[in-house]
Amino acid sequence: MADTIHRDIHLKGEVCPYTFIKSKLAIEEMEPGQVLRVVVDHLPAVTNIPRSMEAEGHTVVRVNRLNDTDWELVIRKSEEE
Repeated sequence: MADTIHRDIHLKGEVCPYTFIKSKLAIEEMEPGQVLRVVVDHLPAVTNIPRSMEAEGHTVVRVNRLNDTDWELVIRKSEEE
């Protein structure tokens, strides 16, 4: 893994829009350039969180399926405040 994970949140059991809201609150507390890892099991969140994070200027590093139900979303916070 090339990117250091600075914060790791697990949102299994959460549904949209709460998955994005909690991800957004987490990344807002981080420093520019830091990396957030989000684990979700709500399939719509797999596309909604990355799309919304990119719209806010952040970079989606990767989206990985971990198993039959869980996904990993890795997002780098924008360098700009």
